[in-house]
Amino acid sequence: MNLPLDSLGMFPAVVSTADQIVSGLHSGTGAGRIADPEAVSSVLVLGMGGSGLVGDFLAVTAGPFMPIPVVVAKNYDTPSYVSPKTLVFAISFSGETEETLQSAAASAEMGGQMVAVTAGGTLAVMAEEWGAPCLRVDQGLPMPRAAFAAMAVPVMVYLEELGFFPGASEWLSLSASQMRRRSTQLGESPNPAQRLGEELAGSIPVIYGPGGLGEVAARRWKNQINENAKSPAFCAALPEMLHNELVGWEASSFDGPIFCPIVLRHDFENPQEQLAIEVLEEIVGDLLGETVRETFEVRAAGEGAIAQLFDLMLFGDFVSMYMAAAMGIDPGPVTAIDRMKARLRGE
Repeated sequence: MNLPLDSLGMFPAVVSTADQIVSGLHSGTGAGRIADPEAVSSVLVLGMGGSGLVGDFLAVTAGPFMPIPVVVAKNYDTPSYVSPKTLVFAISFSGETEETLQSAAASAEMGGQMVAVTAGGTLAVMAEEWGAPCLRVDQGLPMPRAAFAAMAVPVMVYLEELGFFPGASEWLSLSASQMRRRSTQLGESPNPAQRLGEELAGSIPVIYGPGGLGEVAARRWKNQINENAKSPAFCAALPEMLHNELVGWEASSFDGPIFCPIVLRHDFENPQEQLAIEVLEEIVGDLLGETVRETFEVRAAGEGAIAQLFDLMLFGDFVSMYMAAAMGIDPGPVTAIDRMKARLRGE
């Protein structure tokens, strides 16, 4: 299925997620090793937006099985502890992300063992100057957010090669199979993502995800709705939001049904999180009444945590595309971000 308005080819890029995973399984190998793998005692991921989300993805999927901690930094600064014991992934699709370039330069100066993940640009040049490995991303992909798998998979494979994440390739291969199944389902019309996207058109989605996997998936949904459908959206993690955000609904008064809560489910939920979701849906419905259309649930499929997180994210990607189509919006250009970056450059 093609969107009626898609100037940059965002929809085909979403459909290509499985191919990105397969390609990433190969591009993550043969890039060269860091100077001293045996010295590494922590992993630091630098990145913004979709590139930064790679770090979040890594932390909740690979992190629990790795012998060293994974930390994600999304700003201009780099942690003060960076040293030759730190494996630093600097991730920028364009290679020109200002925050990432600055924090990567500081990390390299502090002795961090650098690995660049990029399609080119200044970051690739810096990696060459450092003598650091560079995991190349397909520059033919239209936007960073459309290249998530192309950036995430090589990082996981590289960690597997270093011995930090055994079994990564096998889990990623299972993920590619699930992405093919889900893309086939959601590329046909009608389908669940299309129906949900059309329902969300003109509303403010509020996405909740249980546990680490759900939180990362919810953040991806929010970001994709923001950028592809050019719409406000909000997200929060369960159970944390039960201790604060839940109360925020109590005194709210809105005209018309503008909010659409969405709960992202997966097979790795804590039993108490499962109960919390039932209570959440009941309480939100009681508090908001007619200002909420209904609460939607989306459940992950696939074998393993990596496949299920990829699955939830891909479902959200499709939803954001169909939401854009329902509102007559081109999902590709992000004029507001371009304007912001120009102003920061003093243009």
